[in-house]
Amino acid sequence: MSDPQSIKEAAAELMPEVIERLETLVRIPSVAFPGFDPEPVHAMGAAVVELFEAAGATGVRLLDVPDGYPCVYADLPGPEGSPTVLLYAHYDVQPAPKSQGWTSEPFEPVTKDDGRIYGRGAADDKSGLVIHYGTLKLLGPDRPCRVKILVEGEEETISHLEAFVEANPDLFAADAYVIGDIGPQRVGRPGLTTALRGDVACTVTVRTLANPVHSGMFGGAAPDAMTAMIRILDTLHDENGDTVIPGVDSGTWAGADMDEEVYRDGSSILPGVEFLGSGSLSDRIWMKPSVTVLGMDLPNTAEASNVLLPEVTAKLSMRIVPGSDGDAQLDALMAHLRSQRPWNCEVEVAKVKVGQPFAVDEGHPAIIAANDALTAAYGAPVESIGSGASIPLVASLKKVAPDGAIVLWGAEDTAQSRIHASDESVDPGEIERMIAAQTLFIQEVGSQRD
Repeated sequence: MSDPQSIKEAAAELMPEVIERLETLVRIPSVAFPGFDPEPVHAMGAAVVELFEAAGATGVRLLDVPDGYPCVYADLPGPEGSPTVLLYAHYDVQPAPKSQGWTSEPFEPVTKDDGRIYGRGAADDKSGLVIHYGTLKLLGPDRPCRVKILVEGEEETISHLEAFVEANPDLFAADAYVIGDIGPQRVGRPGLTTALRGDVACTVTVRTLANPVHSGMFGGAAPDAMTAMIRILDTLHDENGDTVIPGVDSGTWAGADMDEEVYRDGSSILPGVEFLGSGSLSDRIWMKPSVTVLGMDLPNTAEASNVLLPEVTAKLSMRIVPGSDGDAQLDALMAHLRSQRPWNCEVEVAKVKVGQPFAVDEGHPAIIAANDALTAAYGAPVESIGSGASIPLVASLKKVAPDGAIVLWGAEDTAQSRIHASDESVDPGEIERMIAAQTLFIQEVGSQRD
């Protein structure tokens, strides 16, 4: 089986089994966040081992990751001298609290009238797992190249996999890495992600008083830490909403345009609310920095009293553009925050993390093969798109194999998947097309022997 039509037909025939597998996985509440029951996460790891064994993979096993949940790993031989393709996904999911507003039980998959399968993890990233499953089923035992499998169990939280990968380069070396944890703009429109913004984070603490004091007796002269914090945070954006920090890089997007209708649908912007920033929509979400205040330590409205706050801490995340250096960008953000001292308040800034950005080498033979495979599977031209998300593992994989290609694709369409939010869902047609595309891709890479 080598022609696209045969592969597409085989993928279609496999779909009832693939959907059944996906529904079984969605029922496992594999939330790896601290404080959640670890048992479902371990159960999910075991289920992924069984999944790939059922697909015909041999030697599938759990590897202990220091300080974290185990990863699923396999190394499947191919013809002598053939390239190696590593298939990546993750088996943990985001929490699904009722406060998000789910209209169905998040861990009971349901197919609704629009044909999509709803449930936490249905898209992110259990769709990636069953795409890999279907791909191995279609390839069969006579794989055209060596295939490795890597599935982690804590991508959604504080991952320990990057250090593990870098400490064991021989296990994870490959000629091409398929990151099955992303997707196109809209169902039926093939998209290959060619750039990822990085993600750097820090905390900023503002102190103005030794202790809380009565706002009536002392307000008006004694500075409140929250008021000072507001003044500092306001300096991060200009009147257009662009992030403006000295030393922080910005760029221009050269690929496909971000579809405004897709963006409005996916972002759930309220009617009449304007976009932030200036320039094209693609520039703003893929090639410009973006600062977000993720949280703040201060009283909630139910506990608020008539006092001036002596201290406030905020956690900030900044998405940074492909091609920039994450450490330098975080340094610039932290230096800016330290320089803002309204009323000579005390300002303390601390590093949280650095996630490097990434840009794909679109001239790499494996990337060209990925484009060809998507075109054949979808019967439509491929859009080169970016992503505001970051996948820190990519930087570690590039350390292990600097010449390896990174293929970023999947079934998580921007318009409707609602990953991390209520009513997460996936379109089965996207899974089917991606199984065909991935199979075609591996066959093409397998033909690129030395």
